[in-house]
Amino acid sequence: MTKIATMQMPSPISVAPMMDWTDRHCRYFMRCLSPSVGLYTEMVTAAALRHGDKSRLLAFDESEHPVALQVGGSEPALMADAARLGAAAGFDEININVGCPSDRVQSGQFGACLMSKPRLVAECIDAMHAVCDVPITVKTRIGIDDLDNYAFLREFVDTIVTTGCTTFVVHARKAILQGLSPKENRSVPPLNYERVYRLKDELPELKIILNGGVHSIAQCEAHLQHVDGVMIGRQAYQQPWFLTELEAAFGDGTAPNDRDEVIHDMLPYIEGELENGAQLKHITRHLLGLFAGQPGARAWRRHLSERAHQPGAGIEVLKEAMQCLPKAA
Repeated sequence: MTKIATMQMPSPISVAPMMDWTDRHCRYFMRCLSPSVGLYTEMVTAAALRHGDKSRLLAFDESEHPVALQVGGSEPALMADAARLGAAAGFDEININVGCPSDRVQSGQFGACLMSKPRLVAECIDAMHAVCDVPITVKTRIGIDDLDNYAFLREFVDTIVTTGCTTFVVHARKAILQGLSPKENRSVPPLNYERVYRLKDELPELKIILNGGVHSIAQCEAHLQHVDGVMIGRQAYQQPWFLTELEAAFGDGTAPNDRDEVIHDMLPYIEGELENGAQLKHITRHLLGLFAGQPGARAWRRHLSERAHQPGAGIEVLKEAMQCLPKAA
């Protein structure tokens, strides 16, 4: 087996790739909240990278490092192109999506359905390794449909390991490919953390990162007794201040002191993006949850929601929204 280097993150915590959420504006915002948490792009298909706007699809700010590009696809040649482009763009890791259960992904023969085709995934990784030195990692489920046992997961991982891939992000739920929506697949299939723990216990040389249902520091601490890392999904997006708590617990301790500081850190970035043609609403939609649970949170959300979409909206909208907050917020 060829040993391939893995990305070394300052923190054992990362934020999951989430479609329609973890775009570059979201990732910049999250980096303001946590200097060391690992960040992942939304899934980008290999076909889109071959035929689409590469500069837009691969855009990110240097402050986002460490940041990984997640790619969806099942054709080795296309996946190799995607890896080469991602490496050239400066991403620290290329992650293959073997976990998404959506109909669109299945029709393209990638995502969770690829768990049943481990040899094809291995061929993709071999092709990707041949064109770049960036670590190639896999995000997967614990099973699919009736293929829901440890032996199936272990066979999948054992096949992939022959390529030199040593890092697996494992969503601790199986994917139900027919009958459940992607949203339901994030909550209906039961969590099985023990299966992920067993994988790490039996293959200690691998880096195993657990994903699914994690929303507290205590849960992270408990999981880290068994695995190498924890990936946070919706909790990090809907309650973004949680990232500062994660930074304090597992990072280098340089999280912002208060939410106002985060907004002030965001303003120069927003001004620059607006000058380059971005629309304010595409940035502020990620900031709506910043004051969740705090006095004035509703007024903050309402002001941004009502004003950010207006033609010509600028940073004055954020400054006005801050005025809606009590001084002690």
